[in-house]
Amino acid sequence: MNRYKAVLEHKRDILAKRPDKAEVEVGVSSRQVGGLKSVVKARGFEIIVDMPGGFDSEDAGPRPGELVLAALAACHEITYRLYADYLGIPLDSIAVNVSGISDARGFLGPDQDPPIRAGYRQIHGEIVVDSPASDEDLDRLRRSVNEHCPVLDDLRSALPVELALRRLGE
Repeated sequence: MNRYKAVLEHKRDILAKRPDKAEVEVGVSSRQVGGLKSVVKARGFEIIVDMPGGFDSEDAGPRPGELVLAALAACHEITYRLYADYLGIPLDSIAVNVSGISDARGFLGPDQDPPIRAGYRQIHGEIVVDSPASDEDLDRLRRSVNEHCPVLDDLRSALPVELALRRLGE
């Protein structure tokens, strides 16, 4: 199935001709709607985000850290599909399972010296493919995905994050 090879080639062609189109800004908005539950809006989609019941919450959706893992898993699947087609490597199916390890003291505990990370200190998982491709081709695909997966790049790279605080109505 080379359905996405043409898509990727078309996008690359546009970027080669119009490098001014390369920078893309993506945004989401979130609003807490009760307790610890938030509604996140991304394009035309709404995602419920909540904490587990142990936080005296409704457990109405995944917690934020689970969305980070979901983003990594789904981005890997998308990038595998695009690059398998682009590279001509047969890929019948792909599934990604990821887990993250964090220390709850970073989020919940008192100030620590030295500080304990509030987020994941490690993410691990597996990519399960159904493919008749050779081990060499699958390794070539894996390397391409690891180079081009945006969420993997975000998680592996330190990037500036600045969140301004303002009062409602200002």
